[in-house]
Amino acid sequence: MHKVGLLFLVLLATSCQLFDNKVPDENQLLQQELQKINWEEVDELPSVMQCDTIKDEAVRKQCFFDYLAQTIQERIGIDTLQMLYPETDTISVKVTINPDSSLQFEPQFSKDSVAYDKVKADSILTARLADFPKVEPAIKRGIKVKTQFILPVIIKVQK
Repeated sequence: MHKVGLLFLVLLATSCQLFDNKVPDENQLLQQELQKINWEEVDELPSVMQCDTIKDEAVRKQCFFDYLAQTIQERIGIDTLQMLYPETDTISVKVTINPDSSLQFEPQFSKDSVAYDKVKADSILTARLADFPKVEPAIKRGIKVKTQFILPVIIKVQK
């Protein structure tokens, strides 16, 4: 009986070591998870109502960018930027879509360009695009996130 008790104690002492797994550090787990995330891409691109029903991701993306470019082009149109900059046929616009669906538009000009009145161009964009149609923000891991991109917008249509 004494040998059985001793054997039981030895087994009990060694079995505790089997259950002595170290719990990973919370910060270490967080850092590992953050390294796995690709911060340059979103899970779901921003979208507008006209493109929501499209299932193919590439076609939906193209629909979204075409819609934005066309809507901006129609709003800033012939009577504003084309008159200010008759030699320019396309401008680049930095579009920011915030998580609350608000939009910001900023014209992008080359750093060495003095031919453009950046303040005037920015104010025209702001005034003409103030009531822009609703855009749903991009989604990353189930959370609405801010996205930015440069969109070329044609301001002079060749006829």
